[in-house]
Amino acid sequence: MEIVLTLGAIAIAILVFFWLLGVVKTTFRTAALVALFLLGLYIAFGIGPGDVWATIRNWLPDFLVPNRST
Repeated sequence: MEIVLTLGAIAIAILVFFWLLGVVKTTFRTAALVALFLLGLYIAFGIGPGDVWATIRNWLPDFLVPNRST
């Protein structure tokens, strides 16, 4: 009975490991694409990350990102 539980636990651990590996891989890929996009904006148009962030904050409703200047 113990061998079955051990094999089941190992199988579940392997599945969780590969799922987590996929999540980390996707996260790094997304971060790299965002970084390349921001670099392209900066090189082509001189628009920095601060400008992009300010635009995003202006698009969001005030209840999501409160205005800190008041």
